[in-house]
Amino acid sequence: MPIRFADADWPSASRYWLTNARIPACLLGDTGASLARPDAEGVIDADLLIAEGRIARIERPGASNSDAIPQLDLGGRQVWPTLIDIHTHLDKGHTVGRSPNVDGTFHNARLAAAADRPYWTIADLRRRMDFGLRCALAHGVSAIRTHIDTYPETIETSWQALREMRDEWRGKIDLQAVSLCPVDLLASEFGDRVAAAVAQSHGLLGGVTRASIANHGAPLDNIDALLDRLFALASRHDLDVDLHVDETHDPDAATLPHIARAAMRRGYRGRVVCGHCCSLAMQPDAIIDRTLDMLAEADIAIVTLPAVNLYLQDRNDGRTPRWRGVTVVKEMLKRGIRVAAAGDNCRDSFYAYGDHDAVDTFRQAVRILHLDHPLTGAPALVGSTPAAIGKLTGHGRLALGQSARLIVFNARSINEIVSRPHSDRVILADGERLRATVPDYSELWEQA
Repeated sequence: MPIRFADADWPSASRYWLTNARIPACLLGDTGASLARPDAEGVIDADLLIAEGRIARIERPGASNSDAIPQLDLGGRQVWPTLIDIHTHLDKGHTVGRSPNVDGTFHNARLAAAADRPYWTIADLRRRMDFGLRCALAHGVSAIRTHIDTYPETIETSWQALREMRDEWRGKIDLQAVSLCPVDLLASEFGDRVAAAVAQSHGLLGGVTRASIANHGAPLDNIDALLDRLFALASRHDLDVDLHVDETHDPDAATLPHIARAAMRRGYRGRVVCGHCCSLAMQPDAIIDRTLDMLAEADIAIVTLPAVNLYLQDRNDGRTPRWRGVTVVKEMLKRGIRVAAAGDNCRDSFYAYGDHDAVDTFRQAVRILHLDHPLTGAPALVGSTPAAIGKLTGHGRLALGQSARLIVFNARSINEIVSRPHSDRVILADGERLRATVPDYSELWEQA
């Protein structure tokens, strides 16, 4: 008999079957080709053998019938790999009470974030980052890439805190880090300091393609020279690149073509990620097409941040927003450009809400970007695609031999996953049920 989800007695044996599971084909490795054809949502029925904490077999339903080992009949419930948040800001997280954004605009988000940085001691950073990581773990996230504000007054403290947290969380959440400051700051000797700190921490070199004293807008007059400097620093230390790009509704903000040309010029094809890219959606179709051609040629990956950009973009006092703030994701996917969705900020001046929940990111991305009808490829945006972008082996898809880090939903279809928040989802870590719970906000209040 299928389980009653709330009362399930999850196997404790070293070998057991999860039978009558349903898995999105876009989250399966090569094994998916030997299974039954997917349904209209791109979902495949399967049985999974878990052995010594790893996925030992993925078979058509019924394969376990002759095995005398424990079985748990999932009754057609969805099984996904644990998910990836490929663009976050753990260092800013959970500062909304201390340094709020007074009106929700990008301009005042930036000012509030700057005003909060003097509080960023190692103890403060560790406390807030640990809270965010525990939230993510309980929700079923197993890998995170976080951008780290990297300024002269924060570089040592923030990167030390990052290294400490990455070491402490190894084996639970794999943590990547990217430096973040306006690209004009990298033109000076400080750029050498940043690149050296990133290399020491095995991170990625990043930046935001606007001036240090301005919001996103028309490209800086010396943007090509600044990008050449950034790529020279990255090349010197053999660092991949991850940039914040054109986060505005202003169609004149068009640094993406400059980045694509610089990546090709500097031999960085396939090693660059660009986040946000909002203004591209506000440009004429002919310009969009030319830009997408360049992105495809340079093999630049894109990360869309739908919840945060819905919050920030087109915000004016007393006026209802007229657009959704996201980039041209469907057009990118048609070109074969790799696109992931991520959570971005969490309860800080750039986004007042959130809980480090990649399932919530997925649900919001589907709704905001109309990534439905059909839903077949949508789960890849928080699973297999960010795994490929981040070179995160063993994450984001179900494949033979990898660790059994799984999410079991009390849902039989992707539609049901989009429809409810699924706070009752079950997380498996190395094949065992994870008992982690989302931490209470009182911890933050008491330690502040």
